Amino acid sequence: MTDFFDALGLLLVIEGIVYCLFPGFAKRMAKSALEVSAERLRYGGLVVACLGVGVVWIARH
Repeated sequence: MTDFFDALGLLLVIEGIVYCLFPGFAKRMAKSALEVSAERLRYGGLVVACLGVGVVWIARH
């Protein structure tokens, strides 16, 4: 369970850095997400989640 909270904390740190250092980029990405279909967002989220699992798996083994 501590791994989950470590990962959640790291996610918040990275997201905070993006908003702090690149606010214009973050706003453009949010705006462009509104223009993408729900199906494409869902597929993109699945791909990113699978990549994340792969990275964690490689890092742990």
